[in-house]
Amino acid sequence: MNYRIGYGFDVHSFADNRKLIIGGVEIPYHKGLEGHSDADVLLHAISDALLGSLSLGDIGQHFPNSDLKWKDADSSVILKKCSELVIQNGYKISNIDSMLAMEAPKIFPYIEQIKKRISEILSISENQISIKATTTEKLGFIGRSEGVVAIANVLVYKY
Repeated sequence: MNYRIGYGFDVHSFADNRKLIIGGVEIPYHKGLEGHSDADVLLHAISDALLGSLSLGDIGQHFPNSDLKWKDADSSVILKKCSELVIQNGYKISNIDSMLAMEAPKIFPYIEQIKKRISEILSISENQISIKATTTEKLGFIGRSEGVVAIANVLVYKY
């Protein structure tokens, strides 16, 4: 197979006394996301999509929350390691398409900065990365500003 597709999904609730890190960028906000690592919901979804594209399991298998090594870890390290696994298996990233669902803070002003950071982590062009954001029109836990959902699809190709 010359092309493979991966899908990633992640969700984190908001928590007090944590920085809000999304896509490797610190976003000014009065809450961060709860998690074992830095809880970067977007990088986690992309990491899972990369692993899934080659049937390599998920980030919970590779970076378990039972391992103190990953406590408060920078998720860019996790994403980089996932991309290295893709390369070691003879594939490269064609493109990433992702979506964030959150009421606040508004993410649009940070999208270009996030794309730049992800392109640096993965050593790919910014035009290979799509990041979109939406709300749930005040419905559900996202609508009540209790958390964030990220979804990512990746296309990888054999080289």
